[in-house]
Amino acid sequence: MPLSLLALAAGAFGIGTTEFIIMGLLTQVGTDLGITLPTAGTLISGYAIGVAVGAPVLTLLTRNWPRKRLLLSLMLIFIAGNVAAAAAPGYGWLMAARMLTSLTHGTFFGVGAVVATGLVPPHKRASAIALMFSGLTLATLLGVPAGAWIGQHFGWRSAFIAVAAVGVAAYAILALFVPRDQGRPPLSPLGQELAVLGRAPVWVGLGVTVFGFAGLFALYTYIEPLLKQVTGMSDNLVAVTLLLFGAGLAAGNLLGGRMADRGVMPALLLTTAGLMAALALGPWAFAQPLVAMAYTVALGTVAFATVAPMQMRVLQQAGPAGATLVSSLNIAAFNLGNALGAWTGGLALSGLGLRSVGWAGAALTGVGLLLALWSARMPASVPAIGPAQQSL
Repeated sequence: MPLSLLALAAGAFGIGTTEFIIMGLLTQVGTDLGITLPTAGTLISGYAIGVAVGAPVLTLLTRNWPRKRLLLSLMLIFIAGNVAAAAAPGYGWLMAARMLTSLTHGTFFGVGAVVATGLVPPHKRASAIALMFSGLTLATLLGVPAGAWIGQHFGWRSAFIAVAAVGVAAYAILALFVPRDQGRPPLSPLGQELAVLGRAPVWVGLGVTVFGFAGLFALYTYIEPLLKQVTGMSDNLVAVTLLLFGAGLAAGNLLGGRMADRGVMPALLLTTAGLMAALALGPWAFAQPLVAMAYTVALGTVAFATVAPMQMRVLQQAGPAGATLVSSLNIAAFNLGNALGAWTGGLALSGLGLRSVGWAGAALTGVGLLLALWSARMPASVPAIGPAQQSL
């Protein structure tokens, strides 16, 4: 794997950290800005909305940019957004800064995934995507806890300054190691690129991502109260368990890439079915600490094993003309899945109690599995990645 893939992973690490870091800072932000905890929580929703809206819009507006220049420009926006968040005098400013930063998310991962597939031979493409996404898993594993620690000791504004510094480092690494564009890649007419949105297989693939991944967040959103109230863990043991979950994410991400390299649809079906089964076991997995810890690792592994197959499937169905746009839309689909899962888990919790969130998640992922089976009956009538997507 070339060093340029590690450069993409460095950018993914920074963006992943800024997405989730606010979760560990909500109380501090609310107290400092004089807002309620639910209002502070909308800073998470605002970011997700920015990703969902910004990904396709920004991707289309920058479609004729050389990709290296685009990636570097996105990192500059990322740095500016985090500096603005650190300087925010009030809630409105902070929300605007978060949404500005979110605009980089979908386009960076969408364009980065297409760039990554062009840096390696065809049989390594899924692993290349997984390696880039490993930056996101490392953000969950290391970046978010480190940001929360900085916020606790030096104030929440310092945490955003630290993330901006990560962005500066990522910019330098991208500038050094991502190859220069070898001429502007040939572009299809805009109408032809937009025409990919009329392909039913593309929307089925995006549906697999939304529902298949939503199941994870139906349970994971409420993992802390599950571990404390059902399992009876202490705060320290909860922290260790969440760290293990992050390790599972990293392992699953790489595993999913290797599986998808051998066959995208078999990997997609197997990993989605595995996630549904793991979520269905949720109500019984939190009875005692050791079982809960082992289950959390397994859940993280099987959940992120779905990521590379889901991304590769939509690239297959999009074809060369719409690969970048659909890749960005799939990142938006992951974020919509996060929101759908958290909302569905909340409904289950309110009606049936904490243990039921696993069943709610299994039901959502079950819908994703049905869509994956439907997708398997829709042959890709276009090549996965064409020459335009392979050149930088």
